[in-house]
Amino acid sequence: MIAFLTGRVAARGAGTAVIDVGGVGMTVQCTPTALSRLHVGETGTVATSLVVREESLTLFGFADDEEKHMFEQVQTASGVGPRLALAMMSVHSPATLRHAVATEDTAALTRVPGIGKKGAQRIVLELAGKLEGPILTDGTLPGTAEPAPAPDDAWRGKVVSGLVNLGWSAKDAETAASAVAAEAEDTADVAVLLRSALRRLSRA
Repeated sequence: MIAFLTGRVAARGAGTAVIDVGGVGMTVQCTPTALSRLHVGETGTVATSLVVREESLTLFGFADDEEKHMFEQVQTASGVGPRLALAMMSVHSPATLRHAVATEDTAALTRVPGIGKKGAQRIVLELAGKLEGPILTDGTLPGTAEPAPAPDDAWRGKVVSGLVNLGWSAKDAETAASAVAAEAEDTADVAVLLRSALRRLSRA
């Protein structure tokens, strides 16, 4: 099990980073939060989860252990694999995911591309009581406030990363992100922009 990586960031792309660890370049599929903290040429650290398949070994990278733990926990729900789990982490923070499950907010879960109403209901049912996290005195969880305005094009990287994590090519993801740029002037909600970009790709 590879718990984390620390090394020089050799490259960074849409949803991925290459980290030089002792002369070996490790490709990591990252959440937008993790990717935003990695800068080419500088030393970076990501918490990691290794997913083993017959045909591949894939490292997923996270900003911290909380993101990593949530990524692994949501996969205990049937129908949620690593790609969908990463898409969930691209749209929601661990706190908002805990809140959605605790309050049976299926609408919040369906904001993740790839999760429909029935899938959201199943996730809520199967994860109820399993996602641990602090509850504030007003009944909400940390990080559940409305999204703050995104500085400049900060939303773009998250939208591109989310699309790539869902299987679209980096080129298609960049094109779709550019297509929804006008909408970003009206909303900073990455989930809304991500769904809009996904609809455009689906119609293409």
